[in-house]
Amino acid sequence: MKKIIVTGCNGQLGRAVNALYAGNDTYELVNTDVGELDITSIDQVMAFAREIKPYAIINCAAHTAVDACESEGDRAYKINAVGARNLSIAASEMDAKLIHISTDYVFDGKGTRPYTEFDQVGPQGMYGLTKLAGENFVKDFADRYFIIRTAWLYGDGKNFVKTMLKLSETHDKVRVVKDQVGSPTSAEELAKAIAYLLPTENYGLFHGTCEGDCSWAEFAEEIFRLAGKKTEVEAITTEEYGAAAARPAYSILENYMFKLTSDFMFADWHEAIEKYVKGLG
Repeated sequence: MKKIIVTGCNGQLGRAVNALYAGNDTYELVNTDVGELDITSIDQVMAFAREIKPYAIINCAAHTAVDACESEGDRAYKINAVGARNLSIAASEMDAKLIHISTDYVFDGKGTRPYTEFDQVGPQGMYGLTKLAGENFVKDFADRYFIIRTAWLYGDGKNFVKTMLKLSETHDKVRVVKDQVGSPTSAEELAKAIAYLLPTENYGLFHGTCEGDCSWAEFAEEIFRLAGKKTEVEAITTEEYGAAAARPAYSILENYMFKLTSDFMFADWHEAIEKYVKGLG
């Protein structure tokens, strides 16, 4: 059995990866979260990797609380950048493949067409800065890597979909931002993309989101429609909402490298969210 270290195993993507590989007789997942492995410690990471001797490392760990990252810059750099560096060094020593998850926040969010992997980055806040630093460390230190940038992720855990459904139980109307657009992406679809790339030598940088796009307000309307909720969506501006960290207005990623180098296709976001909401019952 080929061993795969999964970091951040209790997050939405970590859980989706585990669900996908359940019962697989080729790979054995070695699950870790902050309690089992501190990825910010190079000594811990190296000792763990030498013990496990992994075929691959899937890094799902991140400090993703965008607003908190603004006030916890050091912590964000440690987890999102130094953690990625440490895992990259370990992967190289073990001759293991590394799959590292990144974000649309590496861009400035001022685009007018979907961002490809060849577009200029320009993060506007601490979350994007630290995730971009992580990408650069992966490129510097890992020999065989896949970096996948994703956006608007939802799965088994705390996410926008569940927040909206919870609010619908007590609110007739919810205020949701209308001037931020992106592609809602199912963690299950992203896990499929990881499983597709893992056995290949198709290394490099990829964008990985569900096909199609919408605003947060439109996404909320679709969630309520699918769940049979009567809750009304009041579409508001980002300024009206107010948040500690700047949010990208334009977050649409083009899965260009997947299309150029493979036959893998993400599901349309409408199909993926319908499956997810049905699964919630």
